Amino acid sequence: MIQTEPNKSPFPFSVDNKRYHTLSYHFQKTFGCRVEKAVVDAGFTCPNIDGTCGTGGCSFCLNGSGGFAQSGVFSVTQQLQMEADRIYKKRNGAKLIAYFQSHSNTYGDLDMLKKIYNEALSFPNVVGLSIGTRPDCIDEENAGLIADFSKKAYVTVELGLQTIHDETAKRFNRGYGFCEFLRAFRLLKEKNIRVCVHIINGLYGETQEDMVKTAFVLGKLRPDAVKIHLLHILKGTKAQQQFEAGELTPMKKDRYIDTVCRQLAYLPPECVIERLTGDGIKDKLIAPRWSLDKISVLAGIDRELCLRGAVQGEFF
Repeated sequence: MIQTEPNKSPFPFSVDNKRYHTLSYHFQKTFGCRVEKAVVDAGFTCPNIDGTCGTGGCSFCLNGSGGFAQSGVFSVTQQLQMEADRIYKKRNGAKLIAYFQSHSNTYGDLDMLKKIYNEALSFPNVVGLSIGTRPDCIDEENAGLIADFSKKAYVTVELGLQTIHDETAKRFNRGYGFCEFLRAFRLLKEKNIRVCVHIINGLYGETQEDMVKTAFVLGKLRPDAVKIHLLHILKGTKAQQQFEAGELTPMKKDRYIDTVCRQLAYLPPECVIERLTGDGIKDKLIAPRWSLDKISVLAGIDRELCLRGAVQGEFF
């Protein structure tokens, strides 16, 4: 069980005093046991890298975001075995979700997608898939395939939005507009597919009100889950060049905590908050360095919510 003391939080989706809908709570209620994500790199690329809609990717992208993924060299099964070995050292007996994280994991022909997803689901203790992708890599055919998989396993499509503001998106070379996100999101929901939407705070020139508005608009769509990230400036990215030229200012820690607390108020209570801050790659992270202390950031969010008497969805 995840409960460690009597629950005193007024938030209904909690047994551990959290004031937002945690992923651990969701997994416990869904599976009745500990569940961990096993990161897999299946060798996909991205239409914003290969020239289909652009090159170079988003300006903050390091050509794939999987911190533990074993790209290119190992099969899906081999990667899952390595991830299982890593996870079981701390969480022996946990169930696994194969997390296709790097690049756009619906950007391929249907036969290849089917083969890769089946290989992951055939690995021992894998109970589901998380499929990271872009809205412009979702169509009727692959959405139908994912819908078929979701009938026999726990499946989530992790859909990149980052911001609802298209002017911001142009600044970091996202390569699609908000209307394209809406098309893909609605197609997936029409097929009863679980969707987790990613947003990023601290993007190019955005005010706090811009970031809160992204959460407000997203909340009205009622996604199944949301991941809230902080913009990380990484070595080797265009964002590094922009930062060094004074064109990009990292968020301060207290500003980030305040922004997240405000955003949570506009997300529906039943929406699972799968992440409240991203994991920066330690040897690649230029700024903000405070984000490396993830425990401190999460504790700061918990403390601020408590001080405000606030809970997720209070303004929804």
